[in-house]
Amino acid sequence: MSEQLTFDVLIIGSGAAGLTLALSLPSHLQVAVISKDQLDSGSTRWAQGGVAGVLDATDSVDAHVSDTLIAGAGLCNESAVRFTVENSASAIQWLIDTGVPFTLDGIAEQGGDQRFHLTREGGHSARRIIHAADATGLAISDTLIDRAKEQPNLHLLHQYIAVDLITRDKLGLDGQACIGAYFLDKDNRKVAAITARATVLATGGASKVYLYTTNPDTASGDGIAMAWRAGCRIANMEFNQFHPTCLHHPLATSFLISEAVRGEGGKLLLPDGSRFMDRFDARGELAPRDIVARAIDHEMKRLGANCLYLDISHKPADFIRQHFPTILERCLELGIDIQREPIPIVPASHYTCGGVVTDHFGRTDIDGLYAIGETACTGLHGANRLASNSLLECLVYARSAATHIIESLNSVPNIPDVPAWDASLVTDSDEDVVIAHNWDELRRFMWDYVGIVRTTKRLLRAKHRVQLLRQEIQEFYSHHRVTADLLELRNLVDVAEIIIRSALLRRESRGLHYSRDYPNPLPRAFDTVTTAKHLRELGEL
Repeated sequence: MSEQLTFDVLIIGSGAAGLTLALSLPSHLQVAVISKDQLDSGSTRWAQGGVAGVLDATDSVDAHVSDTLIAGAGLCNESAVRFTVENSASAIQWLIDTGVPFTLDGIAEQGGDQRFHLTREGGHSARRIIHAADATGLAISDTLIDRAKEQPNLHLLHQYIAVDLITRDKLGLDGQACIGAYFLDKDNRKVAAITARATVLATGGASKVYLYTTNPDTASGDGIAMAWRAGCRIANMEFNQFHPTCLHHPLATSFLISEAVRGEGGKLLLPDGSRFMDRFDARGELAPRDIVARAIDHEMKRLGANCLYLDISHKPADFIRQHFPTILERCLELGIDIQREPIPIVPASHYTCGGVVTDHFGRTDIDGLYAIGETACTGLHGANRLASNSLLECLVYARSAATHIIESLNSVPNIPDVPAWDASLVTDSDEDVVIAHNWDELRRFMWDYVGIVRTTKRLLRAKHRVQLLRQEIQEFYSHHRVTADLLELRNLVDVAEIIIRSALLRRESRGLHYSRDYPNPLPRAFDTVTTAKHLRELGEL
């Protein structure tokens, strides 16, 4: 890669959000879509359940809005919720038109129109989840990548990991507008700039900050950390969704057992085979994820159990093969026949509900910088994301951001030349064990001290540890050439500190944040917002 490449639009991330935006831009714009690994290495391809939307005459926008607000535990931005749901049908139709092979539910008697099978998941009052068997994310990812490869104006670059955003004020120019980012080319280990009139963060969430997660290794909070360092507000990072049912097996530590298994009648069981969810919520297995995850965590700790179980074996074998072929196949590979026996499960970090504060168009606090998908905090999810609203958010806000970019791009001034990355004062590290050790320590204390159930004492212990780690990692970053592992660790430490500080600010229990010291919700919900500038003013950065 040369010292500086310039495009009209720079999209950092190649998941559902990034590719939807890229495909929604006109062909005369030159667009770079950057992946730090392979194009399909993000979280999108691992999403099993589907996309929520108002797609049936018996459903309604108001019902979907209501379910989302209830799951969000009083913290959702109702305007954002309604905006998302009102645009759900058109966004899903765009996916259908793009060629995503959603599962069919027979042929309509009149006109022969295709009808799609809709499933139901926890927290939903109706069947409104359109899906491609139990591998919806894979179907969406493959389809969008195939379409993107057909577009000559889309430049798909992989093995480039972002280092930091480039803003005009960092260059000593007027204004704070973002004009691109520096990237490490992982193949030749050199850093160069990619500039653009609009830069979009679509880098996913930060679940890799925890020891146990359903997410791939790429989920290291890169976009959130870069936006925070550049001066953006970051909100509600204490709300980390732990998926209640991750497969418990040493050879499949990140394999997700879809929410749809419970939606289609799966029962959660203790090791003795007895059900327990009815003791925690009248909705039983169909309660929202935060309630189910805490119930499982409670029972595991009460019993000293390594895992609990999810049983769908009472359903006909044909039903299981039709609805859950991916889960069936993977479990069979590991010696578990879900047609005959229950599935061992544990909760695992799954989704980052907070993120970079944005509006309906994905705009951040910095001109020219957008954030979409799991990187953003739109207000849709509140204190707990409703199942299958995540892919919907990717689609709706990507299309909305594309509209704004198209309308505003002509008014953006020309991009200046940026300084080359200066690596003259750093050396190669001969102590990479420091990175490996710190990576492991960070994820372990986040799991132990900032997990499903929290206390002030645990959070303060985590805050102390993360501040020491930050100093050590910053010193390492200042003296050695950057590597992908170092960049991800640097981002994870920033994100971890934001999570911990946000959790300490929330002196209540709400949604995904549960504190033993403050077990009840406050009368009124509030957002927790942090900026790097505020911490610098406090002398803590």
